[in-house]
Amino acid sequence: MKLVELNEKEFKTIADKSPQITFHQTSSWAELKKTNGWKHYYVALKDNKESLACALLLAKKIPIINKYIFYSPRGFLIDYNNKEILKEFTKKIKKFIKEQNGIFVKIDPYVPYIEHDNNGEIVKNGFNNKESYQNLIDLGYKHFGFNLMQDSLQPRWMHVIDTKDKTLDKVMEDMESKTRQILRKNEKSGITVREIAEDELPLFKDIMKHTSDRREFIDRPLSYYKNMWKCLHKENILKIMIAEINFDTYKDNTNKELEEIKKELKERIEKKENSSLKMNDKKYLQKNKQDEESIKRLEKQLDKIKVYKKTYGTKTTLGGILFLIYGNEVLSLYGGSEAKLMEFQSAYSVHFAGIKYAVEHNYEKYNFYGITGDFRKENPLYGLYLFKKSFGGTVVELIGEFDLIINKPLYYLYKIAFSTYHKLKNIDK
Repeated sequence: MKLVELNEKEFKTIADKSPQITFHQTSSWAELKKTNGWKHYYVALKDNKESLACALLLAKKIPIINKYIFYSPRGFLIDYNNKEILKEFTKKIKKFIKEQNGIFVKIDPYVPYIEHDNNGEIVKNGFNNKESYQNLIDLGYKHFGFNLMQDSLQPRWMHVIDTKDKTLDKVMEDMESKTRQILRKNEKSGITVREIAEDELPLFKDIMKHTSDRREFIDRPLSYYKNMWKCLHKENILKIMIAEINFDTYKDNTNKELEEIKKELKERIEKKENSSLKMNDKKYLQKNKQDEESIKRLEKQLDKIKVYKKTYGTKTTLGGILFLIYGNEVLSLYGGSEAKLMEFQSAYSVHFAGIKYAVEHNYEKYNFYGITGDFRKENPLYGLYLFKKSFGGTVVELIGEFDLIINKPLYYLYKIAFSTYHKLKNIDK
């Protein structure tokens, strides 16, 4: 067996056959990382002409020590349960990285650890990949730990909907009734979702800016989103969808609902007066009260629509999500919404559009991506989990992040310097 370098086309042919393939292991992703100073290599372990494993390796130079750190995004494409092949690949990778002046390689395999249900509970007699984890430990990989929070390079905990061979109706059956109600309400409110074009990237950047200000995180510059578009959209990996509301449609639908309720109330009263209605007085009065309250609510809603239209015009953007699509899944990477219009809960509609795309284009999974593994109500990110959980699906826990150390002294020197740098950044904030 020997490790060989591949060209872009050769790598794609091998990588796309792996069940672990994601957008992270594509030449498009390598090109994007190149804009941020990362070199890339495509390598494969071959036994004669048979490819047993492959990997995209990203490398970045650390000027102070004149060495490279390496990262294989979402890990090597290999059977981690096959210890013999993993051992040989590890041996060859260490040699290759040493030759390239590397001090370590980080991997975060796209491999589930233990099966969980939608509540985050471990499924009794469910699958586990403890053998994969143990094989990596036995071969000298340093594990980052079974962290619960979002403190690893890529999320270790995710929320995923299974869309394989399912109709949209079937997927919706697994959603909470409240989620289906919100989706219907949004449709009646004149909310629609569409894909944006390249010249509309500032619109999405504006959404992310508002969201980062509200949630207190640092958003990426517009140039980053432009680079993402340039590297990923041409291969149909990247799609950005936004939710918009048309206040004229909202007004028309509200007026229609209002007139229908008024008509029903009037007809009920007339039938009662004519003694043609078979309904006891208590039920009759209760139904009339409900209709009268609905009429007041809808009239107030019309007043609010007038204010919204005066403030925002006939149509305005509510929020949006950047999706990355590759292999067998549609993944929601970044998203946000306009704070002043959050009452419309547009995130439901945009995620639903992503789910619909996954179903209609025969993808096996819709991935909401990052959550935490702390399912206590006290967790400040518990609400994020509840939102994603409301769509159905399951919690996915991956085996985690590992470092394969090539040069121990320089590795620990780098870790100390890296930790100090981040502490100083936090003090500066």
